[in-house]
Amino acid sequence: MNFKTVQDAIAFAIQREEEAALGYGRMIGLAQADSSKLLLADLKKEEENHKRMLLDLNRTDVASLRIPKVADLKISDYLVAEPLQPEMSFQDLLIFAAKKEQKSVDLYTVLLDRVSSPEQKKLFEFLSMQEKTHKIKLESEYEKRVLQED
Repeated sequence: MNFKTVQDAIAFAIQREEEAALGYGRMIGLAQADSSKLLLADLKKEEENHKRMLLDLNRTDVASLRIPKVADLKISDYLVAEPLQPEMSFQDLLIFAAKKEQKSVDLYTVLLDRVSSPEQKKLFEFLSMQEKTHKIKLESEYEKRVLQED
């Protein structure tokens, strides 16, 4: 992908956030357990918040973005995601969603390495950390609800 301006990169990221929110919305419709629906609704809302933030972002704002350092528990790195199904367990849903977030982290990391503009680099680093935040949230939930139950 080639982004001529930081606005092109932002437009791409907005599209990705819209797709993620729609994906979580579809998953809510498939989920049967209330706990799964609540988790998915929360993730959908976070993606929508990212979109709103990106819509408000301009070149000056990109330069001033604060990039948080986000730990990676790497729990889902060693787990296998099952295909999305309505009767999916909460555990399987956590794994599926964490893997989905990792794919977003990977995409933004690749884009970070491919762009040359400092503003674009900062944008993709910021977005990567935002997706890592989602992943760690899911992995923390997995650790709390699944690993401690075993």
